[in-house]
Amino acid sequence: MRLLILGGTVFLGKHIAEAALAAGHTVTLFNRGRTNADTFAGRAGVETIHGDRDGGLAALGTGTWDAVVDTSGYLPRVVGQSAHALAGRVERYLFISTISVYADPPPAGVHEDSPLASLADPSVELVNGETYGGLKVLCEAAVRAAQGARALIVRPGLIVGPDDPTDRFSYWPLRAARGGRILAPGRPDAPTQLIDVRDLAAWTIRLLAAGRTGVFNATGPAAPIGLGELLETCLRAVGGDGELVWLDEAFLLEQGVVPFTELPCWVPSAGEGLLRTAIDRALAADLQLRPLEETARDTLAWRQPLVAARPLRAGLDAEREAALLAGADAG
Repeated sequence: MRLLILGGTVFLGKHIAEAALAAGHTVTLFNRGRTNADTFAGRAGVETIHGDRDGGLAALGTGTWDAVVDTSGYLPRVVGQSAHALAGRVERYLFISTISVYADPPPAGVHEDSPLASLADPSVELVNGETYGGLKVLCEAAVRAAQGARALIVRPGLIVGPDDPTDRFSYWPLRAARGGRILAPGRPDAPTQLIDVRDLAAWTIRLLAAGRTGVFNATGPAAPIGLGELLETCLRAVGGDGELVWLDEAFLLEQGVVPFTELPCWVPSAGEGLLRTAIDRALAADLQLRPLEETARDTLAWRQPLVAARPLRAGLDAEREAALLAGADAG
């Protein structure tokens, strides 16, 4: 296949490009050239075109591709520009969306046909926690309007692994490696879901190669796990000797702890439905997921050498964690 990737040098886009090249496809990257611009410099099978998807699509000329992969669309107005500009020039348009598109609060087992979020003001272009899901819903609609039956929508959950700029999982392997008393949030059986970026990337290429269209949730593992199993797996993966200390959800919220940011992979019980997202359709379409232990080990190997130069962007710092543990002990 000849693939066009909008983005292609950061996290998921980078791994999709790598997966495509590994499978023998050729890749055109379209981006502004501002971030990791030399990632694929000199690589056979890679062409880079610099331009801006917001008003600068003319740089794509009249080229045609077997498929386009849109990893960088957040605003429906901007996504609509590329989807319309490429109408008739690509066989399939793969848009990377999110499981956050579902109406709040999502029920356990939310599936691809569950109700979607909506925005009070569809013209808003401020992307934040309140608008992110609703904007992605409108982005999906823009792709369908322009591409029709050629649209392929993938809705990932939390994407983790090497090159993750958010550290929303990286915190746990690093914390496990440090050992000692480890603050664990809520309860061990609380649901959690995530997907290794490499698995997601390889699967998207297989979907395109198979000519798939439609909508797919994409997260994991294949069998449901609790947060306790995730944290224990991180300890095993890194050989840590840490002790998990489970603190009550009410106490953590009372102390102002921010779920999913200060304590990644955890949400309060009221929002657990989203971490029980159904992925039957993706598994039936050949989604293959590596062992979580491998993801934890590889994430540590990538992230640990970089901590001194780039501190973690998620998770508790040691002082905050110690203070919370001490407060719980005293209570």
